[in-house]
Order: sequence, then C-alpha cells, then structure tokens
Amino acid sequence: MRKPAAAKPARAVKAKVKAKVVTKAIAKPSEPAMDVAVGRRIRDLRRARQFSLETVASRTDLSIGFLSQIERGLSSPSLRVLATLADVLGVGIAALFGASPSADGASDQVVTRGLQRPELKLWRTGVSKQLLSPASADNRLNLFLVHLEPGGSTGDELYTHDGEEAGLVLDGEMMLTVDSETWSLKTGDSFRFASRRPHRFSNPANDAKAVVLWVNCVTGAG
Repeated sequence: MRKPAAAKPARAVKAKVKAKVVTKAIAKPSEPAMDVAVGRRIRDLRRARQFSLETVASRTDLSIGFLSQIERGLSSPSLRVLATLADVLGVGIAALFGASPSADGASDQVVTRGLQRPELKLWRTGVSKQLLSPASADNRLNLFLVHLEPGGSTGDELYTHDGEEAGLVLDGEMMLTVDSETWSLKTGDSFRFASRRPHRFSNPANDAKAVVLWVNCVTGAG
C-alpha cells in the first residue's frame, strides 16, 4: 500500500514562511538606527546646554531611565515626547534631525535640495517628517512635509508645546483635534492654531497615506 505524499508540500510551505520572516527582519534595519540618531541629537543638545538628565526629567515629567533609553536609541519616542523635549531644550523640533547642531546653532544656509532633506521617521506611530527648510538649532520658523501612514497618529493623548503652527493637506485625509474639537481635513483644506492649545492628529484611512505641508514657528526659548 502506497503512503500519501503530503509531507513535501508541508515542508515547502514552512520554508516559504521562514523566508518571509527573514525578509521582514532584513527590511527594517533603519528603524533602530533612526532611534539612535535621534537619541544622539537629544543628548548633544542637552550637553550643549549643560543640563543633567535629572534636570530634563524634572522639567518634562519623564523618568531618568526613559530619557537615558531615548538618548541611547533603546526607545522610540513619540512626537509628543519629542515636542516636550524640544521645548525644554529651547529649540524647535527641527533641531532634532539633520546634522548634529553646532554649539552656537548658527547657519546661513538658504536652500535645501530635494535629495538632501533631513527626515525624522517615527516608525512606531506611522508618522514621518521631512525638514524642507535649512536645518539649524537656532531656527524659529521651520517648514515640514509630514507623511502619515494609514492609521498613523500622534497618539490618543493631546499634547502642547511652544509656538504656532499651520498647514495644508496635500493628499489624503487628516483628523485634527485642537482642545475639544475635531475636524476632518481633506486635500486642499488648511489650518492654523497656537501650539500651546492641546492637540493631536491622525490619518483615519486604512489603505491610503496622507501628506501635509506643515509650518512650525517657535515663539520663545524653552
């Protein structure tokens, strides 16, 4: 009596599954590297201002352990956390990406080429920001191109920071909450609000990205 030949296909399926797992693991090497780069910039800014971890922790209500993990690239901070840290360090969020800031933050750069845009990718939350204006820790006005993956958001919690912001939805849909009111913004819609008003934003779509041209103006020194 002949045995059924079902074993080989089963092994082939397992091999394919393993191959997919390996492919996924290889496809994401830049994500931890991004965390390391952001953490290094935060550490450089903190040291340039001669702030201890204890000082930053007391001003942000974040634990020393969590701050240390961020600086070492072991934790991926949310946009809310980054905005809070930028406030305490007295810079706009643009200072957290691009080249490490110089001691005086000076820059006379006028143009940013399309292929040279610094990017801050918050890969755990589906939000990425490309800096369109020249990078400098001393800049008060910054222009960004914000990409929101399907379902991407700043989180459920409202947050605040220094400054004022405005934007234009270039593609897709974005849900914007300011204080207790929420708006659905679609291609061509625009907005402006003081950043000290509690806010959050997200992409409600399940299968489409959203792209927003975003301006942040820092009005004071954290």
